[in-house]
Amino acid sequence: MTFNAALIGAGAIGAAHLEAMAAMEGIAAVALSDVSPERGERSAQRFGVKAYADYRVMIDEVRPEIAIIALPHFLHKEASLYCLDRGCHLLIEKPMAISAVECDEILASAERNGRIVFVGHTQQFLAANLLAKQLIRSKELGKLIMINDVRHSPYFTPQRPAWFLEPAKSGGGIVANLGAHAIDKIQWLTDSRIVNVRAALSYEAEGYPDVEGSAAIFLTTSSGVPCTVNLSGYAGDTREETELVFTYGMLKIVSHRSVWLSQGGLYREATPDNSVDPFRLQFEDLLACIRDGEQPYCSGAYGRSVVRVIEAVYKSQRSGAEIAVPQ
Repeated sequence: MTFNAALIGAGAIGAAHLEAMAAMEGIAAVALSDVSPERGERSAQRFGVKAYADYRVMIDEVRPEIAIIALPHFLHKEASLYCLDRGCHLLIEKPMAISAVECDEILASAERNGRIVFVGHTQQFLAANLLAKQLIRSKELGKLIMINDVRHSPYFTPQRPAWFLEPAKSGGGIVANLGAHAIDKIQWLTDSRIVNVRAALSYEAEGYPDVEGSAAIFLTTSSGVPCTVNLSGYAGDTREETELVFTYGMLKIVSHRSVWLSQGGLYREATPDNSVDPFRLQFEDLLACIRDGEQPYCSGAYGRSVVRVIEAVYKSQRSGAEIAVPQ
């Protein structure tokens, strides 16, 4: 069986979804919508689908089995509820919504309509991360005792869409948008949930007094692993690395590139298989869950857990205290 899919939001991430679907069986993109008629029509012609200016008209006319939501974060809830009420399964780009309350509304609608919600946390489908998780599970390096995640990337750039720099629309600053990747990676690699958070943020970007540009976060997982996440969006060298410390060695993930192991000496590279597109892996997982009637690992409930950690980070910054994350 081939499932028909409709894309809501034809930006760069939307194009990645269309490319993945074009290269696989079992799912076919049939339509897309975008508020920019020119951008929507360009993508529609490239992928051979019909373009719409209003996603509601598209969903009502096409009646796809799957709706892919790649909109600004503050629009996720509204589009999700509309599609769920018309019988669509969902793939929602991360973060699931801008608050846990909005996530709850989406989950309630999904349960009421008997639909699957899949949140697009792509960290779980990157080749380097998949290899790292295999090594963690193998116990080759012993017991995992600590994780340090570092992400430095210019955040306040002209290329960034303006809505990213409006917390009411994006959910926050660098924590909500880049930190979500670190939170997801830690939870997924450890097969656990983050239960406690203490954070210190800075608000030093000129012209954006309410958008944090850095974060130093201490977290504890439900499996007892202490973790640090350090984010910076100010000027400087780009760096995205996750270092995991074990009782018999260390493991370092260089994001999107490589995995390195140390067992009592210098790091040596362990080359991951980069042959499979992570967006394709997401769709394969979603299709299997639809066929089997099962919720995915990266379910709506999982997506809500990431949003709850993000909210706890901001609460910790405001209070100056350690915050317990609702479970």
